[in-house]
Amino acid sequence: MKEMLYGQLLRRVGTLMSNKGHNKFTRMSVENRNASTLAFFGDCPATWGHSPVFTVFEGGFRKPTRLCRVQPQQRENPRGMGGLMGSEWIVSTLGELVEIEMGQSPKGTECHSTEIGTPLLNGPTEFGSYHPYPTQFTTDPKRFSKSGDILFCVRGSTTGRMNWSDKDYAIGRGLAAFRHKEGKEYNSFLKGLIDTKLPELLSSATGSTFPNVSKNQLHELVITVPPLPEQQAIAHILGSLDDKIELNRQMNATLEGMAQALFQSWFVDFDPVIDNALAAGKEIPEEFKARAELRKALGEGRKPLPEDVRKLFPDSFQETKEMGWIPRGWGVAQIGELLELAYGKALASKFREPGPCPVYGSGGIGGYHKEALVKGPGIIVGRKGTVGSIFWENDDFFPIDTVFFVKQLQEIPLYWLYQRFSLMDIASLGSDSAVPGINRNALHQQKWVIPNSEVFQKYWHLSEKRTEKLYELKEQNALLTKLRDTLLPKLISGKLRVGEIPL
Repeated sequence: MKEMLYGQLLRRVGTLMSNKGHNKFTRMSVENRNASTLAFFGDCPATWGHSPVFTVFEGGFRKPTRLCRVQPQQRENPRGMGGLMGSEWIVSTLGELVEIEMGQSPKGTECHSTEIGTPLLNGPTEFGSYHPYPTQFTTDPKRFSKSGDILFCVRGSTTGRMNWSDKDYAIGRGLAAFRHKEGKEYNSFLKGLIDTKLPELLSSATGSTFPNVSKNQLHELVITVPPLPEQQAIAHILGSLDDKIELNRQMNATLEGMAQALFQSWFVDFDPVIDNALAAGKEIPEEFKARAELRKALGEGRKPLPEDVRKLFPDSFQETKEMGWIPRGWGVAQIGELLELAYGKALASKFREPGPCPVYGSGGIGGYHKEALVKGPGIIVGRKGTVGSIFWENDDFFPIDTVFFVKQLQEIPLYWLYQRFSLMDIASLGSDSAVPGINRNALHQQKWVIPNSEVFQKYWHLSEKRTEKLYELKEQNALLTKLRDTLLPKLISGKLRVGEIPL
């Protein structure tokens, strides 16, 4: 059963990667003839024994070195660590494996928001999905992380959060930097090892309100480690999965940025209308003159729209009482005339049953349930707690009672509504009560500028493929994350072995 689950998961990831055309990946395949071993390979023939076979690499994953055998070992842990482990594995401590640099905060007078000195990291507020984004700099650095290090939070409610140091940073006392003593090529193994030891580490942390982890606690953390070749092989597998997940995330961020830029240009800045007005020699309203000058300054670099798209936009503006100057022929409507913000339904955690449907609160996905309340795709708007949060969900979902979900009343592209909501400052419409919230009627009464149906249709035609690609990448990342989370504890514990990888 266990090998069947591996096979199903690998087949799903492989089909997704090879058929969607996102990259140059070789098809992943599983030959489930005899499920005694599991082999990972790249530039190698798929004929090693009678094993399930997982083909990866080229184009996105790190290039593998050679065929890796993965097989469960049947010797009990002699030190009573629990589970099964390989005969070459040893019991050690984190301090024996890792250099640990505890952060030290510089003098406050030597810290700056301008780029003077060394970029400074104080904690997870500067963490990104993969590497940090510093907001401070210091001319009095005390302790440093190096490029390739693991940044680890050691203080407060975020103890245990990690990020990759993509360059040298000064680190404050809320962080520590970990680096494998044998080199940064082993650090992906190290991060996986720490992931599996986090519950134990946090349970030993001190602090009455929030946990704190000391250097001694980190040094003395008991670990079980394989030989260096095995560590490097595990690092290749985990690091390759992490790299691909981050690459997909960056691609999604780029696609979302392109979608937002298109929406801003067409429906907020009205660039096509300004361009048409300039070409026709029409008067530009005062509030758009600065934008018109910027458009003229671009000259040949302005890249006018294709003729069939350009003709969909007017070449002048009209003044309205509600919204000031808008493109001629466009309209103004209250949000409540276009859609209904329907209330979600209470679903306490104890009543949720395992299933595929994401459960949305105002903070995003908070779990899963066997049944959906709303058919996807859909838009979720936070109404209590994280007021004004906006989420797009492609699949069927269950919105709980801290959110609204959108019910369309007019034939307007749903993705257009999502982009329009994303640009609103909904939180500013919230009540002043102790629990932040938004009155639905106040939101329904807000007004938007509405283009003609031809512009709507063209916008959706240009956006549809992009939204499909966004969904495909998110689905791929969900599968890759599941694969990583499935393999991680088994590789790190030695229940699943990786061998025969040369340094």
